[in-house]
Amino acid sequence: MAIERTFSMIKPDAMARNLSSEINTIIEKAGFYIIAQKRTLLTQVKAKKFYEVHKDKPFYHELWKFIASGPVLAQVLQKDNAIADYRKLMGATNPQEAADGTLRKKYGATIGENAVHGSDGPETAQREISFFFSELEMFDFDDIFIENL
Repeated sequence: MAIERTFSMIKPDAMARNLSSEINTIIEKAGFYIIAQKRTLLTQVKAKKFYEVHKDKPFYHELWKFIASGPVLAQVLQKDNAIADYRKLMGATNPQEAADGTLRKKYGATIGENAVHGSDGPETAQREISFFFSELEMFDFDDIFIENL
């Protein structure tokens, strides 16, 4: 396995319930390092741009509208096998179908209001991370540990 980065977003429904710290505790206990993080409110234009890969799907309007409805917490997570491991930690898109112990099972209400978003592959992770963060806003834990030896 190799150290990877993945994108994570705590969505407006979870932010409205003040769950970001609780969700981040679970993420960190699962072995992820949060190497970048920012709270932001996406405009409708930016929300449409973020989800443009879904623009031809019937749920596109509902998706961008919801993500622009309140603050989100955008994050970059790092660990071995980060993308697959975070997908597993999130659980199924539909919270009713998500496995016990997953973020969506614990905090999600519906398919749309399912508390968290995560990248589904390396190309998506790269695109989503660069949408929110520059390289200057991230760091690599390995670099820090090596520099401080």
